[in-house]
Amino acid sequence: MARETILEERHDGVLVLTLNRPQQKNAFNYRMWCDAREALADAYADDAVRVVVVTGARGAFTAGQDLVEMGGQRPPGVDEREFGTAFDRFMDALCVFDKPLLAAVNGVGVGIGLTLLLHCDYAFIARGARLRAPFVTLGVVPEAASSYLLPAIIGYRQAIDLLFESDFIDAERAVELGLATTLCEPEQLLEATMARAQALAAKPLGSLRYTKRLVLETRADQVRLARERENQGFARRVGSPENIEAVTAFLEKRPADFSRVSSHDLDKPIGS
Repeated sequence: MARETILEERHDGVLVLTLNRPQQKNAFNYRMWCDAREALADAYADDAVRVVVVTGARGAFTAGQDLVEMGGQRPPGVDEREFGTAFDRFMDALCVFDKPLLAAVNGVGVGIGLTLLLHCDYAFIARGARLRAPFVTLGVVPEAASSYLLPAIIGYRQAIDLLFESDFIDAERAVELGLATTLCEPEQLLEATMARAQALAAKPLGSLRYTKRLVLETRADQVRLARERENQGFARRVGSPENIEAVTAFLEKRPADFSRVSSHDLDKPIGS
């Protein structure tokens, strides 16, 4: 099935999904969230697909959420509820995906370009690629259960620094922290990723899936609760004065100024 924003190629049991909005550095809009969810769901159900590799088109992995849509420009014909749940439905498919999932990070990875890696079994990253968790600077909160998975994978202090500072980290640092598993030269990235994918595809798929389900189950409750808390926080923070200032500054190509912006929503405890 052809999809608008995802390219698909099959190689002997390995499905390569290429995020394909190169003019926007493969930023996720509503259509891409839907396409990515459908692609994962189809791969989950298709016995011919044994391993999935995710990469990006034309030198970028993904620049994260499309900020034009975050600013409120909903696609024509898409109602508010459907628009608002597209990311969460993608996450539902990602969190139960029990076949080997590999990332080939070929360029900038922002937002979901970093948090997606926390759900991948292997993450190959090209020298020169950069990752960033920009949530604080956008006036919002972490996503994709990263408030739980980041400290679990890289440690609390490293995670809080990554989230608070919101700076880019290079590929070498990503491997050092454990966000990525293998550093590659750019011209060797896809070859190295495919070699690992094809080696996995040759293994007994039933055993691979059962093993991954067992491992996922050990963190399933924590991931579910983290997503629920993050969704509550995101609902509060999107459209907040800080978020509006951050997105407006981005669109106007100027530094954001939060010094006179209210953070009045902080009087409500998490979970209320």
